[in-house]
Amino acid sequence: MQLLRSADPAFAAQFDALVNARRESDADVSADVARILADVKARGDAALAEYSQRFDGYALASDADWIITAEACRAAYDALDPGLRDALELAAERIRAYHADQLPSNRDFTDAAGVRQGAIWRPVDAAGLYVPGGRAAYPSSLLMNAIPAKVAGVERLVVVTPTPHGKTNPLVLAAAHIAGVDEIWRVGGAQAVAALAYGTERIASVDVITGPGNAWVAEAKRQLFGVVGIDMVAGPSEILVIADGHNRADWIAADLLSQAEHDPTSQSILITDDAAFADEVSAQVDAQLAQLATSETATASWQANGAIIVVQDLSEAAPLADRLAAEHVELAVAEPEPLLKAIRHAGSVFLGRMTPEAIGDYVAGPNHVLPTGRRARFASGLSVLDFMKRTSFIALDAESLEKIGPAAVALAHAEGLPAHARSVELRLK
Repeated sequence: MQLLRSADPAFAAQFDALVNARRESDADVSADVARILADVKARGDAALAEYSQRFDGYALASDADWIITAEACRAAYDALDPGLRDALELAAERIRAYHADQLPSNRDFTDAAGVRQGAIWRPVDAAGLYVPGGRAAYPSSLLMNAIPAKVAGVERLVVVTPTPHGKTNPLVLAAAHIAGVDEIWRVGGAQAVAALAYGTERIASVDVITGPGNAWVAEAKRQLFGVVGIDMVAGPSEILVIADGHNRADWIAADLLSQAEHDPTSQSILITDDAAFADEVSAQVDAQLAQLATSETATASWQANGAIIVVQDLSEAAPLADRLAAEHVELAVAEPEPLLKAIRHAGSVFLGRMTPEAIGDYVAGPNHVLPTGRRARFASGLSVLDFMKRTSFIALDAESLEKIGPAAVALAHAEGLPAHARSVELRLK
């Protein structure tokens, strides 16, 4: 874990190194992924079956081996402990309500020149959702991806998920039942992303692909952008906590570790204006690491990527936060509003001492699929708009064409496009 002090002469260089540190996979998987994509495009289901056997130890032999039925999802839901079922239902209800408020409105108006114009929003026809099948098989992630698609009005929602040796996660199946997923296919990896994009004999193609995955899945989405829409190319998770010395050190330590336990490449950073409090948090992190079931992962993350930054005044925190442009930012201070207004770049912000980031992962409502790796400078979290597209429309009559048409003719001639100009000129008086 790095300890940085803004008063140190070397701070600027140290902070630059922290901001620019590369935590994403160093493995160059682009060539392997390109071969897999081409193979699935050429051979369809046969390629998927070979990769499933090779990577997941699962044979896609009969039709029943390929798909997880709606009945299986319902059975998983019915078998859940009632308390856990209620928790999933509460999460789904809150996610659905928040995203319903994001639905855009169509526009239709006539301007001063008499030109009617506007736009119509429509959902994509089909969306694909990648659900990991290993350590990161989280039902909350399925809800966060599937529910916005359904709220947007997507008629066909397809899940692909690897099932190593045929094993499924019952919580994920229960979440799929709650979210109203239409199809679940037992395929994973870059090959599953290719199947969603290109289509195979069994799996019809989709228009948008969302959902987290490993380096091969992320690279497949990157290479297929343009064939389909994607949500984002996500990297390791991260949290920035800005806290004064009036917090409980064990709370802040737990917040930092809530992201460290995701992956050894995750990053947890604390900015505080209280050096003694920084020491308390560091000690609490060490104490809690010894007790966590995820200690091995969280320790690797904290030691390699964790940082505590001691500033002279919390007014320094907003510019530092903007440089980091973190996925999650907690403002554990008495009056978080000034900092909220000052910070321009963050995936999601959590206000006050009683709003841990983990509440946003599950039941708050806003989406937990957020930009990482400083992408919050130009990207936003997943929303219903990722599953919709806007079609503009224009309508003129003779009078409105007379008002604005000559300008179009002039610009078309200036650009050396006489056919453009003629198409307007022929309609003018």
